Amino acid sequence: MVPGLQVLLFLTLHLLQNTESSMVHLNSNGYEGVVIAINPSVPEDERLIPSIKEMVTQASTYLFEATERRFYFRNVSILVPITWKSKTEYLTPKQESYDQADVIVADPHLQHGDDPYTLQYGQCGDRGQYIHFTPNFLLTDNLGIYGPRGRVFVHEWAHLRWGVFDEYNMDRPFYMSRKNTVEATRCSTDITGTSVVRECQGGSCVSRRCRRDAKTGMQEPKCTFIPNKSQTARGSIMFMQSLDSVVEFCTEKTHNVEAPNLQNKMCNLRSTWDVIKASADFQNASPMTGTEAPPLPTFSLLKSRQRVVCLVLDKSGSMRLVRHYIPITRLTLMNQAAELYLIQIIEKESLVGLVTFDSTATIQTNLIRIINDSSYLAISTKLPQYPNGGTSICNGLKKGFEAITSSDQSTSGSEIVLLTDGEDNRISSCFQEVKHSGAIIHTIALGPSAARELETLSDMTVGEQSLQCRSRGMDKQYSTCGQYRRKRHVLCYHLDSKKARNHSSRSKRKKLHHLRFPGR
Repeated sequence: MVPGLQVLLFLTLHLLQNTESSMVHLNSNGYEGVVIAINPSVPEDERLIPSIKEMVTQASTYLFEATERRFYFRNVSILVPITWKSKTEYLTPKQESYDQADVIVADPHLQHGDDPYTLQYGQCGDRGQYIHFTPNFLLTDNLGIYGPRGRVFVHEWAHLRWGVFDEYNMDRPFYMSRKNTVEATRCSTDITGTSVVRECQGGSCVSRRCRRDAKTGMQEPKCTFIPNKSQTARGSIMFMQSLDSVVEFCTEKTHNVEAPNLQNKMCNLRSTWDVIKASADFQNASPMTGTEAPPLPTFSLLKSRQRVVCLVLDKSGSMRLVRHYIPITRLTLMNQAAELYLIQIIEKESLVGLVTFDSTATIQTNLIRIINDSSYLAISTKLPQYPNGGTSICNGLKKGFEAITSSDQSTSGSEIVLLTDGEDNRISSCFQEVKHSGAIIHTIALGPSAARELETLSDMTVGEQSLQCRSRGMDKQYSTCGQYRRKRHVLCYHLDSKKARNHSSRSKRKKLHHLRFPGR
C-alpha cells in the first residue's frame, strides 16, 4: 500500500466506529433526543435506572426555573449495555449508541473519582463532548456534598449544551479585590460564608478562622471558604448549585468580573447567563406562558444490540480511474480500506455483510459473524476486482438493507458503510426509504466529484462522512489529505515518505478542561 495511505484509511475508518454526534434538539422549549448510556463495565443494578429517572425529572423542573421558563427535558433515552439481562420493556436502539451519548454512566475517572464532570474541548459557548456520572454518585446519598442530583445535572448540562465554565477555582480559592479586601472566588459576591482552616490531630478535628499572611495579605494555605447554610443570594448555579437559595445563573448584574475563575478566563469576563443568552437554544425559544410546571420527562429504555454492519462497495467503471496524486485505482483503494476495516476496526462477534454495486447491486455475502480468520476470508475473497458499468448508489443501499433483513436482522439501528466515488446524481431518489429504514449510513467518498447528496445520506441518519481531497495552501510536501468533516479532522500524508502529519483542529485548541464542581 502507498506509504502513509494506510494511516489515512485506518484513521478514517476508525473514526467511523466512534460517532459522537449528539441527537439532542429543542422542540417547543423541550429537549428531545437526550441519550444517557451505561457503560458495559457497570454491573447490573436495579436501582440505577430509577435513580437516573429521578435525577432527570428533578433537573427538568430546576432547569425550567433557572432559564426563566425556557427549557426542560421532554424525552430521554436510557441505553443499557448488552451485558445486562434482557427485559420486555427494553426496546431496540435505532440510532442511539454509547459513543453518541450525551451522558455516560461509567467507572470513576482517575482524576475525578466519583465527582461528576463534563468533558469540554472548546472555547466559550462551544458545546461539550459528554457528561460523566459514576454509579456510586447515582446510588449513594451525597446530598450533603453535592446537593440534589437534579441540580448537579443542570450544572453539568450548562457545561455541555451552552459551553459555560465553573465560577469557583479550587487552585485559587481567594483573591485580592479592587477594594483591597480578600474575597472568596465565587459568583455572586452576595453569597456569604466563613473562611476556615480545618485541623486534625489524632482522632479529632477542629475548625478555626483563617489567618492572613503578613507578606502577601492573602489567606493562609489550606484556608477554605464555607458558605453559610442560610443564604438570600439566588446565584449562581455554576458556583454552588447545592445551596438551597441558588436557582439562577449569574447575570450581568450579579456577575463577579474580578473572580479568577475559568468562566471569566474563557469567556472574557462575561456572565454565564450572557453566554447562555447568545446560544442557538436561547435564540430559538421564548419563555412559556402561564404558571404551570413543564410536562414531566418521558423515558425510553433501550438495550444495546449486537453490531450489524453491511459494507456497500462501488465497482462502477469510474472506479478504475487513477488520480495523478494517488498512483492506484479507486477500486484498489476501496478494497484496501475494506480489508483494513475487517482486520483492524470491526469488533469480534459483529455481524458483517458485503454488497457490491454498479448500475445494479449484488449481495456477495449475507451477514457473517466475525469470530476468526475464516470469517474475514469469507468476506474479503468476495471484494470486487473488475470495475465496470454505471453507478446506482440507491440500488447498492437497497441491496444492503436486503442483506441485513435476509439474515433475520432489523435495518433499524444497523449500519451501512458506503465506499464510493459518489458520481451519481440520483441519490436523493431513495432518501425516504433510507429514513424509513432507521439504518445509520457512513459514507467514504473516494473521488473528487462526489455528489453533495452523499453527505446528506450521513447527515440524515446521524452517520459519518469522510472525503478524500486535494490539499490546498498546505506544505507542498504533504500533497494529499483525507478530511473527516464531522470532526473537522484532517490528516495529510506524503506519498514518498512513511511519515504522516496530523493537522487536527483539536491540537490547536487550548488545554483540555476536565470540568468538575466543588465538593460541597
